[in-house]
Amino acid sequence: MPLIPEEPQIHESAQGPRATPASGRTAPTPRPVPGPRPAAPPRPGRPGPHRPTPPVQRTSRDTAAATPGPSGPAAPAAPVAASATPQIQLIPASVEGALDAAEEAVDLLLDSGRAPGDVLVITTGEQHPWAAHELSFGEASYWAQHDAGDDVFYTDAAVASRAATRPVVVVAVNGGPAAAAATALPLAHARAGALLIVCGDPQQINSVLGAGV
Repeated sequence: MPLIPEEPQIHESAQGPRATPASGRTAPTPRPVPGPRPAAPPRPGRPGPHRPTPPVQRTSRDTAAATPGPSGPAAPAAPVAASATPQIQLIPASVEGALDAAEEAVDLLLDSGRAPGDVLVITTGEQHPWAAHELSFGEASYWAQHDAGDDVFYTDAAVASRAATRPVVVVAVNGGPAAAAATALPLAHARAGALLIVCGDPQQINSVLGAGV
């Protein structure tokens, strides 16, 4: 079902302001809401491509309490099932501002305690500068960093199908071919384990996600 950008779907435990751009002017980049976090403590990541990695502060996921049986020892706690469908958050942004909005989303996620390796960023148009720089050393080195899984990884829609699932996927709809967003958004939805953040034109995003997920 299409999302309404003024009232994005937000998990009841998430906190953070929402913003809607005023008509006729460029609105400040809305701040995304951090999504739920996995239980396992992350491996420390190396400094990110755009900022030093902040200290990771994690909280353990509550587990289900064991229920005593009528005539025997307590049964083991049932595992907590992962959500099959990620939360989706829409950050309204222009084509020119989509990458900046995605960068701010990543910053807020890391500041909130997300591990760098939890985050995958996909661009539909111009590559993120980090991806362009790392690809200059060759694809083998570039994808080795993806496989290490200890830092934010940036890729573009043309090769995003090679990326593995991560808890959080951020998409910057920053131009590119007309079919780029139509391909990237359903793929990003499939790759996002807990939270999908999409930065771009709300009408375009809703038309793609409404039909594709």
